Amino acid sequence: MTLRVENLAFSFPQGGRSLADISFTLERGEVTCILGPNGAGKTTLIRCLLGGLAIHSGSVTFDGMSAREFGPRQFAARVAHVPQTTHSVFGHLVRDIVLMGRSAHLGMLQSPGAQDHQIANASLERVGISHLAERQFASISGGERQLCLLARALAQSATVLIMDEPAASLDFSNQIRILDIVASLARNGYAILMTTHHPDHALLVGTKVLGLREGRVFGIGSPRKLLTSDFLSDLYGAPVRILEEADGARACVPVLSNASQESQQHA
Repeated sequence: MTLRVENLAFSFPQGGRSLADISFTLERGEVTCILGPNGAGKTTLIRCLLGGLAIHSGSVTFDGMSAREFGPRQFAARVAHVPQTTHSVFGHLVRDIVLMGRSAHLGMLQSPGAQDHQIANASLERVGISHLAERQFASISGGERQLCLLARALAQSATVLIMDEPAASLDFSNQIRILDIVASLARNGYAILMTTHHPDHALLVGTKVLGLREGRVFGIGSPRKLLTSDFLSDLYGAPVRILEEADGARACVPVLSNASQESQQHA
């Protein structure tokens, strides 16, 4: 499955962040990380790709077929969305939430069968939360909810995963857990597009980075080549350093102006 975006443009009638000249491709086995400051258009772009917003010009295709040609169920069988969070007001169990991912493969009045339950159970096991299957979704932690939403997306049996800040608001342990799963899914042939506010996440699991600023592509390329101190400082409008260890591991570190001044005074 190949996602191809060519010259995508969009603007809200009432104003707000518009998008212009957005072009990139996503292949199976790749993790493309979208970086950019608040208001850059990251969430707007995802809504355009998912069909929630109608683009004004350009194209979005999957294996050469326009996204506009797919019906809702056809689209859901190919593309799964993992939102930042969601709420359940009906007391759904974790297992129920994951089973909802099978709806793309069921008729309007058809109930999940044995195979659907098997796929849902396998998805829960894959993200490591089988033990939560009978818990109410509303009663589990934020990190566990994010893993549940990821399991629901896997249950769709789609090959493209679009993830909106999958590690947002998670503690360090759960961030690592999510990123480990993302890397594993890519190795197993999923095509993954994810937004993130953490350049370190792109350094850890990204195969490609798309930098967005003011609704336009600010840069695109491999994390190792694109994510330099200069690029990130320009992207975010704030000083950033990239540090590299002897083994090649890299990390993004913000530069605090006050801390810099104090260190110079004590030097």
